[in-house]
Amino acid sequence: MKRNPLVYITTKKVAQLVFSIFYRIETERKTTLPDHGPMIILPKHQYWTDIPIVSLAFKPLLYFVAKKELFKYPLIRNYLSFLGGLPVDREQSIRTLDSFKALVSLLKAGEKIVIFPEGTYVRNGVGSGKSRLLQMILRFQSELGYSIPFIPVGIRYGERSGWRRRVEVCIGSPLFAEKDSDALPLTHRALQEIGRLCGLPQRS
Repeated sequence: MKRNPLVYITTKKVAQLVFSIFYRIETERKTTLPDHGPMIILPKHQYWTDIPIVSLAFKPLLYFVAKKELFKYPLIRNYLSFLGGLPVDREQSIRTLDSFKALVSLLKAGEKIVIFPEGTYVRNGVGSGKSRLLQMILRFQSELGYSIPFIPVGIRYGERSGWRRRVEVCIGSPLFAEKDSDALPLTHRALQEIGRLCGLPQRS
């Protein structure tokens, strides 16, 4: 099932309204990102709120790689698919090969894909990360004929002031890699940069 732009935009507007009550979101861009072509966005993951916050920080419509467990129930699965959710098995990506094929097609079409490289929530630090999905993407990069930019994103939750909590979203400079064997060092570089952007230490 393909993303429905109307559902995405409507949900984003509702999220913007609701989140403006509880959060003061400030976005900082370290560099100008390309307007065209595919992109992999790699944000810090601490809370479920990271997902709507990332969508609010980026103007283009995004696709999100999400754990397959969220797609268990039909109604939720349909809604997440309308929002651009791509179910992936976090332990064995090969089990959700159809989603990966869809991801490659989206990259060929110049779409922007969000992948949380830590694979799960990690608070008060930056996790070791998972490189398998990035490795699969790099394996198909030559097919695309394009060096895919991997964008590290730091999300820093500040103190509350009354009802509202300050959230800083810092979008870093693009990282690049040439081949699938570069996936592990790319993951390490991305997580180091995420930690720097968030001001959080690396955790083993």
